[in-house]
Amino acid sequence: MKIRKIVFFLIIFLVLFFPLLAQDYNNTTIISVSQNPQAIRKINKLNLDILMIWQGRIYIICNRQLDDLLKIKKANIAYQIETQKFYPFSNKDANLQGSINGPYHTYQELENDLMTLEERFPDLAKLYILGQSLENRNIYALKISDNVSLEEAEAEVLFIGCHHAREWISVEVPYLLAKYLVENYSRQLTIKNLVDHSQIWIIPLLNPDGLEYSIHFYRYWRKNRRNNGDGSYGVDLNRNYSYNWGLDNEGSSPNSFSNVYRGKSPFSEPETQAVRDFCLTRRFQALISYHNYSQVILYPWGYTSVPSPKNKLLEEMAAQMSELIQAVNGRFYEYGQAGNSFYLTNGDTTDWALGVYHIPAFTIELPPVDVLHGGFFNSGEDIQSIFKENLPAALYLIDWSMKNFSEQFSNSTGTKGEKNKQRKNLTIFVKRDKK
Repeated sequence: MKIRKIVFFLIIFLVLFFPLLAQDYNNTTIISVSQNPQAIRKINKLNLDILMIWQGRIYIICNRQLDDLLKIKKANIAYQIETQKFYPFSNKDANLQGSINGPYHTYQELENDLMTLEERFPDLAKLYILGQSLENRNIYALKISDNVSLEEAEAEVLFIGCHHAREWISVEVPYLLAKYLVENYSRQLTIKNLVDHSQIWIIPLLNPDGLEYSIHFYRYWRKNRRNNGDGSYGVDLNRNYSYNWGLDNEGSSPNSFSNVYRGKSPFSEPETQAVRDFCLTRRFQALISYHNYSQVILYPWGYTSVPSPKNKLLEEMAAQMSELIQAVNGRFYEYGQAGNSFYLTNGDTTDWALGVYHIPAFTIELPPVDVLHGGFFNSGEDIQSIFKENLPAALYLIDWSMKNFSEQFSNSTGTKGEKNKQRKNLTIFVKRDKK
């Protein structure tokens, strides 16, 4: 009887879920076009999903439901079909890490590891739930400080990982940062000083639903798992913040099938709402949002090529972080204003952080170690090296925040009443019951 039940549920699982897998991959064509100024100008107007830039060619994921190939043909852009070079279309071994996601975290594994850190270091680490995703997974923030249960007049810094589901390495770097800080607090005077005089907040996984979908069904999945009601799924969380949301259709898309779909309204998604509501209760001095790939450090503005009022400071800080990163493994991270890079963005995290809270904010695009697999397929063996080279930059940002902190500093741009509401909201975060 038990065997029959198992077989029954297995059949249901295959019927329900494998068509999703086939549908996503069957709608995918990967092409490349020459990286020349004329092609770049045309591509920028088409709102395409750029996979990577490599050896003078731009690789693009074309969605058949969006008629991306037709757009490219109408724009008279010469292209080559590259689909067969990439997993799972290639004949190469698709199992790069030896299991479905190897040493990379699933949502459940990350949840367990975060709780373990809190249990091992109760005086230094405290876990909070900021909200829940569409599929009711918790969005966690880990606070690290010497008096972790107290609210002190100290510099606060925020590190966020995994806005985009397919960027698995962007979960690992902030998680390993948290682990490093608590494990080395009693071993390194430098780490002790940083933790003693700051409040460090780490959100390693903002998009848990998307990550799970990327692991189990479609490796290239980028967005969250919003059912848009028209046959499409997902909102790009890094186009869903309020600052200049929907400014134009070049920096984000109103098309729900697009990989840069911005959603129906600013903060329409529970994941970005969690960040918004959390930041209303804090006084952050700086922020890093981890992504991959590209091996660059970007700063606002992303919605325009016009420099921000803090452009000089942001450039100096990015240059310093790039130098610190390169000193570890020799890998050079280019740096610059996001709006001067390959494409514009609107409604993204760092523009929002600078535009609303006036704090230095950076997008760090982590390395594409395995270039042939599109930059998202970093080998599990490279997780530690990528983390180690990014560690000095993270420590630098914490130290910078401490040195530039003032007790009178407030990131609030609201009225006195709004500020009082923010202080009251500090009590809304409920710690997860341990199991």
